[in-house]
Amino acid sequence: MSSERWAMLALHPVRIRILRAVAGARLTTHDLVTRLPDIPHATLYRHLATLVKSGLIEVVEERKVRGAVERVYALPADGAPLDAAALASATLDDHARYFTAFVSSLLSEFSRYLSRERIDFTADGVGYHQLVLHLTDAELAALAADLNQVIGPLLNNQPGDGRVPRLLATILMPADQPPATDTTQPNPEREERSTTRKGSA
Repeated sequence: MSSERWAMLALHPVRIRILRAVAGARLTTHDLVTRLPDIPHATLYRHLATLVKSGLIEVVEERKVRGAVERVYALPADGAPLDAAALASATLDDHARYFTAFVSSLLSEFSRYLSRERIDFTADGVGYHQLVLHLTDAELAALAADLNQVIGPLLNNQPGDGRVPRLLATILMPADQPPATDTTQPNPEREERSTTRKGSA
């Protein structure tokens, strides 16, 4: 799918939440309504239909329940995100839109968390911070491999058994290099102090 087509279809706050809810699961419409109770039913059905029509979500099963057909939804086997070719061909403006949607989604999720009647950052495992890691390309690749090894198996966890859905978001990008300190250049402040000491001797 092209970056333009993906952006037009997926980068909408409601659709982002639907895609996130379906990721790693097989859900009925009733399941989605339960997981996204603050989205009006008509709005949810409309955006779900758009995602299905576009191929970002698939109907993987249909079963009869009380004379009606109940559909089960899941992400396609090849996933819903942009593929590597589409990402590589995306323009700077495309990436700016993608990142804005990503950050906006995080802000929306955090606002929903803060609106709960009871919150406990420690018990809920909530945290946010930034780190700067000095890594070679090889060390960066090793870090990515280690993270995939830890997180990968957890992606197959299904709801239930006391599991709580937890949102883990990652951002990795180069940080600005600090200006190099050139010790060979004269330091006026140092020279002034030195001159003062000599003059007072």
